[in-house]
Amino acid sequence: MRAGTARSGESMLAQLVLSGISQGCLYALVALAMTVVYRATTVVNFGHGDLLMAGAFAVYVLVIFAKVPFIPAALLAIGLLFATGVGIQHWLIRPILRGPHLSLAMMAIAVGYFLRGVARVFWGREVLPFPKIYPDKSFFLGSVVLNSSDLVITGSAIALFFLLWLLFAVTPVGKTAQAVFQSQRGAALVGINVGAFHGAMWGLGAAMAAVGGILIAPVTLLYPDMSASTLIRGFAAMTLGGFGSFPGAVIGGLLLGVMEMLVGGYVGSRFIDITAYLVIILVLLVRPVGLFGRQVVVRV
Repeated sequence: MRAGTARSGESMLAQLVLSGISQGCLYALVALAMTVVYRATTVVNFGHGDLLMAGAFAVYVLVIFAKVPFIPAALLAIGLLFATGVGIQHWLIRPILRGPHLSLAMMAIAVGYFLRGVARVFWGREVLPFPKIYPDKSFFLGSVVLNSSDLVITGSAIALFFLLWLLFAVTPVGKTAQAVFQSQRGAALVGINVGAFHGAMWGLGAAMAAVGGILIAPVTLLYPDMSASTLIRGFAAMTLGGFGSFPGAVIGGLLLGVMEMLVGGYVGSRFIDITAYLVIILVLLVRPVGLFGRQVVVRV
């Protein structure tokens, strides 16, 4: 009896951990996109969750109403969100760059609420089924079950991490981002077009939001308020891993996902929603720079 109980407990733990890893990859996708914008501009985009929602709705409209095949619709949505990100930076963020840093965060929040309000005008609080993109297949690793969505999301998060690592570590983009992050005036003096670089990074972050929305919406379903829980978990992952760290964003997302599953499995599912808030509070109290972050002095 005890041996059977022990095996059952081990199986439950393994299932919770693997489910947490899959869930954590969703949070890592959000944290990675927010890290791109922060690493290049020092701005935490608190409107990112609504950009994610907008990307998912863009695909929905193109597929359901315009009858565009899914893959072209996804590519169009990613391109549209890239242009949206560039436009947000050029028309809304750039004019207030010399103002208080808090005003940048407030502008990002305002843009997010605007996008959410537009979605509510057309769909209210209706929950919509997203076009099916994951096959109905399950895989067994012993007694642990993995869904096809788990594998696709996990693989996408890993691929995106390595692409970003290559972009910022191997290409000149990384050095440009570091120069702009440290001193925008100094970067401009050595010939870097700071405004264009900021626009490109905002566009990249928004395009990544569209990718996240396309992957997340089939799991969570599609509704205008889907951004709220997504944003807070992505921000918690970013806080835990360390602001500006790509490895930190991934590891923070994975740890948060596993923590939520363990809390839900052993403490109670009603405590899952507060886990991200507790992580943010504890990290800011104990280690404000996160696991992989470091204190940075920013000069303008």
